[in-house]
Amino acid sequence: MEFIAQELDQYCCNHSAQENDLLKRINRETHLEVLQPRMLSGHFQGRVLSMFSKMIQPKRILEIGTYTGYSALCLAEGLTSEGKLVTIDVNEELASRVQSYFDASPFSKQIRYVISPALEVIPTLKEEWDIVFIDADKQNYIEYYEMVLPFVKAGGFIILDNVLWSGKVADLDKNDKDTVLLRRLNAIIHEDIRVEEVLLPIRDGLMIARKK
Repeated sequence: MEFIAQELDQYCCNHSAQENDLLKRINRETHLEVLQPRMLSGHFQGRVLSMFSKMIQPKRILEIGTYTGYSALCLAEGLTSEGKLVTIDVNEELASRVQSYFDASPFSKQIRYVISPALEVIPTLKEEWDIVFIDADKQNYIEYYEMVLPFVKAGGFIILDNVLWSGKVADLDKNDKDTVLLRRLNAIIHEDIRVEEVLLPIRDGLMIARKK
């Protein structure tokens, strides 16, 4: 997941807006107390997501894959005053921790946290999304993309995380199932006439698809 030298990455962080105290706490506690802390968006990617959200000023955000709530809170920073964010995850063990983070944030009344399989929840939401952030199980990425795209408003955005998969997507000698699927996903989005896209080498790769 590390594509640039650690010193340069730290320089970027040092010259980006700082995390607020709650995000620092989530970052620290996730690394100390939760399995697979590399799944956390982290400081730099979190500031990127926050900046995107503030530029778009969304009324409705859907997040697929909550983990410990860091990225949801970053995206919530750009919500309009009447905006709502729905975040979906299946990890019941983290639910009380994550809800406590949301309750401690200024966005507590704007965030709906759902513990259930996303493929079952999404069709029931009956919303039109300004931003969808997908950062969940990779084997369902294509299905998530195809499922949410009809519910994204024209001019809205789908952001997908981990699409470079530690650089393996560009190494044709790497053919594990997740790498192959992510290559296919990237090709599908690139060839999809319904969107325009840019793949950014931020952290483990962010695909940004704007619905036409």
